[in-house]
Amino acid sequence: MKVFFLAVFACFCTQAGFAQLATGKLFSNHMVLQRNQAIPVWGKAAKRAKVSVSLNNIIKTATTDAQGNWKVKYPAMKEGGPYTMIVSSGKDTITYADVMLGEVWLCSGQSNMEFQLKNAYGFKAERKIADNIAVRQFYVPHKVSLKPETELTGGEWKIATANTVGDFSAVGYFYAKRLAENLHVTVGLINSSWGGTEAEDWISRDAMLASPELAAVVPGLPVNEKELAARADKRLKLWAYRGMPVVNYTTAELAAKPASFFDSWQQGYMPSSWEWVGRLYSYRGQGFIQRTIILDSTYVAEPSVITLGQTSTSAAIYINGVRIDKDGNSSDNKYQLPAGSWKGGANTLLVALGTQKDTSRFDIGLTAYSGDFNTRFADTTISFADSKWRVMPDLGKPYHFDFMPNNNAFSLYNAMINPLLPYGIAGVIWYQGEANVERAYQYRTVFPLLINNWREKWKSPFPFLFVQLASFGGTQNSNAGSSWAELREAQNTTLKLPNTGTAITIDVGDAFNIHPKDKATVGYRLAASAFNLVYHVPGFAESPQLASADFSTGYAMINLTHAENGLMVKDKYGYLKGFEIAGADHKFYYAQAVISGNQVRIWSPNVPKPVAARYAWTDAPIDANLFNTQGMPVSPFRTDDWPSVSSGKKFE
Repeated sequence: MKVFFLAVFACFCTQAGFAQLATGKLFSNHMVLQRNQAIPVWGKAAKRAKVSVSLNNIIKTATTDAQGNWKVKYPAMKEGGPYTMIVSSGKDTITYADVMLGEVWLCSGQSNMEFQLKNAYGFKAERKIADNIAVRQFYVPHKVSLKPETELTGGEWKIATANTVGDFSAVGYFYAKRLAENLHVTVGLINSSWGGTEAEDWISRDAMLASPELAAVVPGLPVNEKELAARADKRLKLWAYRGMPVVNYTTAELAAKPASFFDSWQQGYMPSSWEWVGRLYSYRGQGFIQRTIILDSTYVAEPSVITLGQTSTSAAIYINGVRIDKDGNSSDNKYQLPAGSWKGGANTLLVALGTQKDTSRFDIGLTAYSGDFNTRFADTTISFADSKWRVMPDLGKPYHFDFMPNNNAFSLYNAMINPLLPYGIAGVIWYQGEANVERAYQYRTVFPLLINNWREKWKSPFPFLFVQLASFGGTQNSNAGSSWAELREAQNTTLKLPNTGTAITIDVGDAFNIHPKDKATVGYRLAASAFNLVYHVPGFAESPQLASADFSTGYAMINLTHAENGLMVKDKYGYLKGFEIAGADHKFYYAQAVISGNQVRIWSPNVPKPVAARYAWTDAPIDANLFNTQGMPVSPFRTDDWPSVSSGKKFE
């Protein structure tokens, strides 16, 4: 009998728990609510119960529906606070203190938006003044879901203080700081971002179904975890083996292979985690990385030092089939190599990445600062920090896949955007695209789709500001093509949508680090766009964009927007760099250029009749040095619409 009553009591408590008064997770102490627009507040309570909400001496009431959902909507209020919000139903009461009315911006995208202030340049200085900056952040916990969620898994609003601000989005913080200083209001950031994620992860299923470009893909996407794993496995094998049959090699077999053997392997950037390379994002297993080093025969007789950073796996390192870590792994993978370790011509460096040392996490790969990732001879240092590495998973060993965003589309929209609806926001700042460069041309469709999708869900044409990709990777020319340049172009084409703006950042990137640490410049340039587009605050400059080009006089004359006050070159010798020009044969040559008022004249003796010009058309346009006189960099551009290297590559 005692057991029976305990069971009944437990059942009663469970039911009562479902009936307990609650608000959406976005509502908490220190929250920021959007000024000058209607304010929705929602939550859960008992079925058919009356709920009362008090804010700023205004009381709103609602009755829950059959599922216990309730929502009230306050009229627009001007900036102010701190206020107290009191939510009550029956005997239950929730009180939220220090509620501010100000500007709320949703920060989203991948790792450069998620990048925390404590890892950025200037953190120590910002930490000292954080208590005086009216900025707050709500961090949305990571989650993926195959179906739209209505609630977040957690989260709370945090005030920027010396102890908390380091965890804020660095780009978001600098953006919000500039807004708070100029608008004199509290700025709230909703940080919903996840590193390495593709844009398709952030779009809803119904929006993809309505897209002529993406609709055909949706019915074949996974609906459960078994299908997710099967899809990831299929995509990995197609990618790693380029559609050819899977062949598993032992470490000894690969160590004995010549450098040319690895030419068919996919390329990847190192130092890095495998999670950022190709289809290895959710792969959990072992594998190999290889790099070919071309040396003059004079280096054969020289000793050298090779440094490969650190790894969280058990690793075996071979040069031309000889294991160099045979006495045990160095803590920093730094080895003294005797003369004769290298040969003239093509040398092969193979690293076999084994099992995790720390099984609580997964992070195979090599980590290092780019300056500590090389081989050094007496008079020469050869950097290994580049995308010339070849990668291959070891599918002959046990492996599995985690459910990660890039396993599927719309999983982040479902879990990290849909639950935010319909919280009032001023707009969105977005930093993403690195994960989409392979399909850069399709981004012309995907990115506007995402923007329109979110605006439709919020029922608002809110401003959408985004960061153009910074410099990273190689410096190829236009004849080789650049998918990064094409992604930047796709971002620029999105400016055709109303109420959109961008921050150009090619001058503050890092060719050797996909996560440049200068986030202040990025945030401030986004803020400049907001002041011009949204708040109409004078005195903020924007980057010039291509307006038109004329080739009628035997050279290219380029007209740019936002160049009314003139242009300048950032070079101590006064030479413009970064330009290429081509004739009807589509062959590009590096070109000379001069500033002529607010125009740029471009020419090359190799192209007597030019028909196309390009600027900063490479993954890492580190030579580009054209700015307007307010110090804003000119956006990369091309005047032609010739075939792209990413054309035909689509999400599947």
